[in-house]
Amino acid sequence: MLLIIKSIVIAIIEGLTEFVPVSSTGHMILVGHLIEFKGDFANLFEIVIQLGAILAVVVLYWDKLYRSVKDIFVPGRRGLKFWINIVVAAFPAALLGFLLDDFIDAKLFNPITVAAALLVGGILMIVIENKYRRGNKIKSMDNIRLRQSFLVGLFQCLALWPGMSRSASTIMGGWIAGFSNVIAAEFSFFLAIPMMVGASGLKLIKSNIIMTNVEIIALVIGFVVAFIVSLIVIEKFIKFLQKKPMRIFAVYRIIVGAVLLIMAAFGKIS
Repeated sequence: MLLIIKSIVIAIIEGLTEFVPVSSTGHMILVGHLIEFKGDFANLFEIVIQLGAILAVVVLYWDKLYRSVKDIFVPGRRGLKFWINIVVAAFPAALLGFLLDDFIDAKLFNPITVAAALLVGGILMIVIENKYRRGNKIKSMDNIRLRQSFLVGLFQCLALWPGMSRSASTIMGGWIAGFSNVIAAEFSFFLAIPMMVGASGLKLIKSNIIMTNVEIIALVIGFVVAFIVSLIVIEKFIKFLQKKPMRIFAVYRIIVGAVLLIMAAFGKIS
């Protein structure tokens, strides 16, 4: 029963943080450290519930995604351009992630590196938003060019550092590329589909864990919880972006990162 409760807590954290720029992986590492949710099953669990979060994107944007796939082979339609942009943006981090996967797992998945990433990412968000957001003119996916997609893809490489946040990295890249807040966020959502499915697939292939019945139940519950919470958060986040800047998330990151680094300096976390 305790495993089920811990799994629900982690799944809620995933749903709350996956698509906002605060790092779901970073928060799951930190919370997992606090509630002692670690080990092979915990690693597998975090992979699977991310797929639940991705399913929320597919459900919410099903009409747009379906049309874009259907229009790929229709001359004059935007479907092919949309998916080429996604592939171009996905390529840099996919390649780098494949090459550095073992190093990242071994060296960067700990509370101190996550705290540093939260702090650095928060500062970058404030600097980049202040400099670029007001001049952003791209308010439609149809107006995104390949070089802009590639720029977002380069920024996504920052997210290989756990705690930096894939959402924050791609949104910052979108700001510099000229995207509005909403388009930057939605492009980030769509880009998450191939990136997270690919990353999860790679880790699942490497995983050879044999689960107990309780662990299987925890996995299913976690998937469903992450899916439901993500559905709610994505809708709320888009409405928020239509009215307000993202500085509040940056400030939150800086505060949490700074507090954690101070705790580490006094030996409270390691």
